[in-house]
Amino acid sequence: MTATPSYRLVIFDMDGTLADSFPWFASVFNEVAERYRFKRIDAAEREALRALGSREILRYLGVPAWKLPLIARHFRARKTADLHRVTLFDGVDRLLRRLSAGNGDSGGIVTAIVSSDTEANVRRVLGPENAALIRWYGCSASIFGKPAKIRRVLRRSGVAPADAILIGDEVRDAEAAARTGIAFGAVSWGYAKPEALAAHAPLKLFATHDEIADFLA
Repeated sequence: MTATPSYRLVIFDMDGTLADSFPWFASVFNEVAERYRFKRIDAAEREALRALGSREILRYLGVPAWKLPLIARHFRARKTADLHRVTLFDGVDRLLRRLSAGNGDSGGIVTAIVSSDTEANVRRVLGPENAALIRWYGCSASIFGKPAKIRRVLRRSGVAPADAILIGDEVRDAEAAARTGIAFGAVSWGYAKPEALAAHAPLKLFATHDEIADFLA
């Protein structure tokens, strides 16, 4: 039997991994599409797009690169106003407590969050008790800017890439992990379909938050 790798640093994605934000995202998507003049989608198209990577999705929607910062800013502002509609998945509280006992100082695993959302929003959704369990935050990443945030977390934490793992729910999370030389664990309940994530050979595809804690702790 192969032993489970031991990691000193676990970096979480937020939306779709810890926070159940997809229902909110789906509810405002077409309104934002009209505002910035890219393709509106119906429920069937939305489901089909879950099988694609971010670049393929942007091509399908007809979103030019120059519009991405404008669209991202609008989504962040809109989400801030609607943050009461975004909640944590069941089991996140328990997961963070198990992984972050001692927060790296007493044998616990150091935890971090890298997200496209703002740190203020991330902290609000987590709540003060959970937010205090996170040592490092790398937030407001551009759509393809997570590698830079991950590298900054690695530098600040002093943890080598071989001792870190990223847990996420999108193909771009898998790509960011590969670009920074850290392991990748995928979750089955987020934005991307499990089969799309499996194509990127994650270390493990998790079915529950408790499974993440069992695997790592």
